[in-house]
Amino acid sequence: MSLRSLAEAGTGRVRRSRRYVCPVSSTPGPIVEGTPLWQPSEARRRAARITQFMDWLRAESGRDFGTYGELWRWSVESPEDFWAAAWHYFGIRASQPYERVLSGSEMPGARWFEGARLNFAEHALAADGEGVAIVHKSEERPLRELTWRELREQVGAAAAGLRQLGVGPGDRVAAYVPNMPEAVVAFLATASLGAVWSSCSPDFGTRSVVDRIAQIQPKVLIVADGYRYNGRDFDRASAIAELRGSLPTLESVVWISNLGAPVGAGALPWADLLSDPAPLSFKQVPFDHPLWILYSSGTTGMPKGIVHGHGGIVIDLLVVLGLQMDLGPSDRFFWFTTTGWVMWNIVVSSLLVGSTIVLYDGSPGYPALDQLWALAAEARVTSWGASAAYISSCVKAGLEPGREHDLSALQAASYTGSPLVPEHYGWIYEAVKPDIWFSSVSGGTDICGPFVGGCPILPVRAGEFQCRCLGVDVQAFDEEGRSVVGEVGELVVTKPMPSMPIHFWNDLDGSRYRESYFSTFPGVWRHGDWIKITPEGGAVIYGRSDSTINRMGVRMGSSELYRVVEELPEVLDSLVVDLSGMGRESYMPMFVVLADGAVLDDALKGRIRAAVRDQVSPRHVPDDVFAIPDVPRTLNNKKLEVPVRRILMGVPIEQAVNADSMSNPSSIGYFAEFAGRLSSRTESSTASRSPLS
Repeated sequence: MSLRSLAEAGTGRVRRSRRYVCPVSSTPGPIVEGTPLWQPSEARRRAARITQFMDWLRAESGRDFGTYGELWRWSVESPEDFWAAAWHYFGIRASQPYERVLSGSEMPGARWFEGARLNFAEHALAADGEGVAIVHKSEERPLRELTWRELREQVGAAAAGLRQLGVGPGDRVAAYVPNMPEAVVAFLATASLGAVWSSCSPDFGTRSVVDRIAQIQPKVLIVADGYRYNGRDFDRASAIAELRGSLPTLESVVWISNLGAPVGAGALPWADLLSDPAPLSFKQVPFDHPLWILYSSGTTGMPKGIVHGHGGIVIDLLVVLGLQMDLGPSDRFFWFTTTGWVMWNIVVSSLLVGSTIVLYDGSPGYPALDQLWALAAEARVTSWGASAAYISSCVKAGLEPGREHDLSALQAASYTGSPLVPEHYGWIYEAVKPDIWFSSVSGGTDICGPFVGGCPILPVRAGEFQCRCLGVDVQAFDEEGRSVVGEVGELVVTKPMPSMPIHFWNDLDGSRYRESYFSTFPGVWRHGDWIKITPEGGAVIYGRSDSTINRMGVRMGSSELYRVVEELPEVLDSLVVDLSGMGRESYMPMFVVLADGAVLDDALKGRIRAAVRDQVSPRHVPDDVFAIPDVPRTLNNKKLEVPVRRILMGVPIEQAVNADSMSNPSSIGYFAEFAGRLSSRTESSTASRSPLS
């Protein structure tokens, strides 16, 4: 869903947003990067699981850490001690103990907990009884609950059904299903057998699904006949038929009648898969046995299959979910996602810490823009997550969720996906809840978790990640590979961590894996983001380093421009690219999506330029500003800056971007037409400021 449609869904015209001031200052003023907004109470600090972990460390080993910063430094300077402590603190079940924590420290190539045998599903299903494991809702179905006992029974039956279909360790089970309980059951059943899971959301284009699933040669395909989004039903029968025809290794299809369509020819109904009750059993597999295959965005080529192991995901996400996000059995955890985004895997993994997971399938803006806040109230969510784009659209629409919904159960909120304007942090505290713990997380599909994120015992500062995550040695590197603080540099990780991919699918010699992360700084993971580590230990991310703006020798992350431009009430969304080699030193156009009723006249262009000049840098004022219907985005809602830049430099669309990897493929055509005008007028306009002036 585009930012425009989000902002306009169910609310009529977009209202002008107000400016928010610091809620904790005795002298209120504008919120800027670094403005302090929240401090945990002493009671909250004492109750936090990370405090309990520090107390346990003191009692068990005599290690006394007075601050989070001291704990983080120990976790990266003594990784073997830290991860061994995490193993024992969380009581990881292993039918065979590990022989050593870490074999080698080089990247890639480090091996964790060799000798250990375990199973992800066993840890995820450790709870039992009538407590609620899953809360779920969709546009066509009301809120329902599934207990831990019911979940265990369904997983046991599904595993028996998959076993009868010939599924065993290492076999791939692929899914083309919405965010529904059946997807969770199927995944846990697959994992319990030692088979390998991979899923795509049914809103993915057919070609995009084939590009992902065909390369892993699945034995079983689980499908849903369709889904409902924004009040409209989408029948996927024809896409399923095409997908089945593209999978020569496929032996069985399991059919979920989500919209009530007849079961496809030769497919096994979901109910039949679960027809024979069976006790749960868990295949014990090596620590690095494949658990699931996730995929890179595939915006410029074939998506890479990223393989994670059972053990690495178990121990890393226990630390992330239990310590960084402070989740436990009393929590209800929601994040708006589909089965095609890594956040689905992370939400499901919160079963590891005993949390209730809250699933929603549908549009975040239907029947009104506050749908996700209404769900939080109805489901009694304690920890809520969404994209920065959704939060920004709520701000632009002038929503006040805390006044319109009962959010008394809500204790924490988070966002990811792209940077959030610092001032919009203030909206959370004024319009959602004044005492909420609001955090941002940034990591990726690559590690199925965050590099930087939240911490319940640290303060919240506008526009900043609270901390570097435990066990993750994140640094900012300058061009010479030197670590810098207080300066923008390349986001790198200098020590191995258990959740790094065990390999890429079909990358037999590891060359694609090495090229993706280790070609710039040998032996060091380069992620491709600009980051600044603050003197206080927090972090700020400024966007992708491969879409850097370089004006007159001064480099700038594009997100710094987005922050100030999207504060303007007339601007819903924006995209900027820096072009060179066009007969001038640089030409930098900015493209903006306007709020309903706004007009891109000279006055608004002037305000946009003034905002960049005054709040970012005079050197980075855009040469031109153009209105567009929508910013091109990936299926995971990231702006397609690099493909747009390539198109404007003359690369054909089909070579610059895979349309099936986009959430709004029709938006890209504008830039092909723009590139044609740019090319035809560049030579004749070398003396003018703009090729299109």
